[in-house]
This record gives sequence, C-alpha cells and structure tokens, in this order.
Amino acid sequence: MIVTPTDDSIRKVLTEAKVIAVVGHSNRVDRPSYQIAQFLRQRGYRLYPVNPAVQEIDGQPSYPDLQSVPEPIDIVNVFRRSEYLAEVVAESIAVQAKTIWAQLGIADPIAAETARKAGLTVIMNVCIKVEYLRLHL
Repeated sequence: MIVTPTDDSIRKVLTEAKVIAVVGHSNRVDRPSYQIAQFLRQRGYRLYPVNPAVQEIDGQPSYPDLQSVPEPIDIVNVFRRSEYLAEVVAESIAVQAKTIWAQLGIADPIAAETARKAGLTVIMNVCIKVEYLRLHL
C-alpha cells in the first residue's frame, strides 16, 4: 500500500533537505531527470547524479551507486522504473538516507513498506518539482 503524503510532510522533507541524490540522472538535457535536477540545483540543493552509465554531467561527477555519494543523503530522488525500486530502497537504507522519493509514474508498494519499516519517509508517484512549486517553497 502506498500512503499519500500530506502537504505538511512534503513541505518538511523539502525544506529540511540539503542533499539530493538523483538515481537515474540523465546527461541528456531533454530528459525529465536532467531538467528536474537543474531546477533543484537552482533552488540551492546539493545534487549528486547517480548513474553508472555516465561519467559526469555538466562537469560534475556521476556516481555509480548511492554508497559512492560523498556525503549523507537527505532525499534519494528516483528516475528509474518501478521494478528497480526495491534495489534503490535497499541502497537507500544501507546509506541511511532520510527520504526515498520516486517520481511520477514510479511506485512499488512492497518497496515502500520496506523503506517505511526502516524509518525512511516514503513519497512515490509524485513529481518533486511539481510539489515544490505547488507548495510555494
């Protein structure tokens, strides 16, 4: 079961977070992961691309996995298909991330429950940029 987060819980996640790891960050400017990552960077978040197929994005290193990110992660923002969420959740738990945020169209109720039981805030099937703008942050 995927629980719909409240506006207050989304606001709290977005205002307290400083570091976001973008899993599935593309180096192609026409891809939503690239555009949304740029938007978040412009809002002051420190972003870390996580994509083993890409060496760097706009001069910033791309990391092969969450364990390689050099500082604690507040939000793991996922741009990978739903069938990969369980793996991303396991990595997120291993690095003690605070929140797993799966973009619009991405959800897995079993992975969500695993993350929740491990103490992570879980937001799935929701666009981080849309919520940021909707909540006027």
